[in-house]
Amino acid sequence: MSKMFSRIAMTNSIVLLLFSFTFLEHGLLFQRVSSLGINYGQVGNNLPPPDKVLQLLSSLHINKTRIYDTNPQVLTSFANSNIELFVTVENEMLPSLVDPQQALQWVTTRIKPYFPATKIGGIAVGNELYTDDDSSLIGYLVPAMMSIHGALVQTGLDKYIQVSTPNSLSVLQESYPPSAGCFRPEVAGVMTQLLSFLRTTQSTFWINAYPYFAYKDSPTKIPLDYVLFNPNPGMVDPYTKYHYDNMLYAQVDAVIFAMARLGFKDIEVGVSETGWPSKGDGDEIGATVANAAVYNKNLLRRQLQSEGTPLRQNMRFDVYLFALFNEDLKPGPTSERNYGLYQPDETMAYNVGLLSSSTTSSTSSTSIISLTSSASTAIKKEKLRFIYWTCVYLVAIHVLIRRPY
Repeated sequence: MSKMFSRIAMTNSIVLLLFSFTFLEHGLLFQRVSSLGINYGQVGNNLPPPDKVLQLLSSLHINKTRIYDTNPQVLTSFANSNIELFVTVENEMLPSLVDPQQALQWVTTRIKPYFPATKIGGIAVGNELYTDDDSSLIGYLVPAMMSIHGALVQTGLDKYIQVSTPNSLSVLQESYPPSAGCFRPEVAGVMTQLLSFLRTTQSTFWINAYPYFAYKDSPTKIPLDYVLFNPNPGMVDPYTKYHYDNMLYAQVDAVIFAMARLGFKDIEVGVSETGWPSKGDGDEIGATVANAAVYNKNLLRRQLQSEGTPLRQNMRFDVYLFALFNEDLKPGPTSERNYGLYQPDETMAYNVGLLSSSTTSSTSSTSIISLTSSASTAIKKEKLRFIYWTCVYLVAIHVLIRRPY
């Protein structure tokens, strides 16, 4: 009788394993994509309407997007969809939102009418309030965040919506090697307040990280393959001995070390913007279609594999790719108008490995699961190899159990 139960248990184990494999094949990549979002900027006069953008994002199986305001057309169009929105308080509004009553009015009119039909998961209070050129608003940052969070508490939304702010890497005094990461002295006080708020509310510290800028400024010193995630020797941090094969992960870890120097070792870090321009002015070295395609393809490949950084190897981090569209009204150099994966007419600006999931001619009928066929193929091969040998092992045990003694 005991042998019969052992056989049944072993058979059930094999069936369960095969079922798990099927689940992995059809469901795991969708879960892994949950760490990837995309920035949906709207500084253009020829962009598709929000309902068309929703269709595009849905076809890509991207379930997170960040917008730079609280555009009611976007919030309304995205209602009853599976896409989570990360909305933004414009920089110029921060001084008024320090007042708790003004913050309550903002939440009551800009957020509450759309939630929960529209999945609003985060509020970015400002964007890059500290840069090399302007730091006049940074003193309003934490008081405004506290007021907005207080308004969310009053309206019962604080359990669903995080409050944070995207930071430029300009907040760092040092970023190389990563273990030397530290904040600029002039922002250390504000950063301490910000990190204390994020710890209390269990929110993410967001950074806008662009390896492209570092390469553009020092193309003879920084290897292109290192910033593009291509195979390369990389660098070893002389103090931690961690090996880095790409600059983005080094930048993220530099931020983590900077936070630790202020006594905050337990706060999650996310990348609110990263990308590569496909076109630039004559002095914007590296801004090419080929480099943009490689950077974004390799980044997406890493996200599909849920990688962590060398410092936090077992902790994946969220990344918002910049950007969904080329935006023709953005000021500044040519590169600023050429970060999009797509043209305003919804055709691809360049190919990052997207494959059509439909036989129709629309390029919007694509799936992010096909973004990096080589990456997904490699993942599947590893799973197959693991499942194969596990099944062989279990079958062998099953045969041994059935042998008469």
